[in-house]
Amino acid sequence: MHSNAALRRPETTRRKLIEATVALVLRQGFNATTVDEICAEAGLTKGGFFHHFENKEDIGQAAVKAWGELGQSAYAGAWKNPGEPLEEIHRLFEIMEGFTRMSEPCVCFVGMMSQEMSGGHPGFRDACARELGVWTEMMRSRLETAKQRVKPSADFDPAEVAWLLNSIWQGSMLVAKTRQSPEMIRANLKLARSYVDSLFVNPQRPDSQQPLT
Repeated sequence: MHSNAALRRPETTRRKLIEATVALVLRQGFNATTVDEICAEAGLTKGGFFHHFENKEDIGQAAVKAWGELGQSAYAGAWKNPGEPLEEIHRLFEIMEGFTRMSEPCVCFVGMMSQEMSGGHPGFRDACARELGVWTEMMRSRLETAKQRVKPSADFDPAEVAWLLNSIWQGSMLVAKTRQSPEMIRANLKLARSYVDSLFVNPQRPDSQQPLT
């Protein structure tokens, strides 16, 4: 726990502090977390903390950004192998379902920060809104392309549907946290997938002509 060693490894130190912040907030919330606890969790001194961050709010916003980048990295697996937009949407749902099968409870750091901090802190509100918007745009762009390539069963606004799906995803994690039921999240995701398919006349894979599952 020497600050000089921390200064020699600035990126490692910064990452440890952000990871510690995320872990603590997921366990106990942001307001209940202190700088001392973050340093203890990371195994670093306060000198190392203040070399990288001005205060707790500063690292909180950095953690929101880092969580968003982590999510984007995970979701990128949906289009590693190029495919039709509906295929990519279903791959996104599969990745989301995979999150519910991890050992830790399926919770979203951005979602938790949105609930706790957005009401009275514009900085956090903007940071969380930005990350939620990135997720929604990811889904909207694929719905928009799918609407152009596959005949829709009725007209729909891709942005509105994307926000609905984001709300289902975030809301399901919130409710499941109180019910301790990842199965409920999976059931909601299954319904969401069926809803997406219902927007199109023939939602089938172009190679196999079999309905998406």
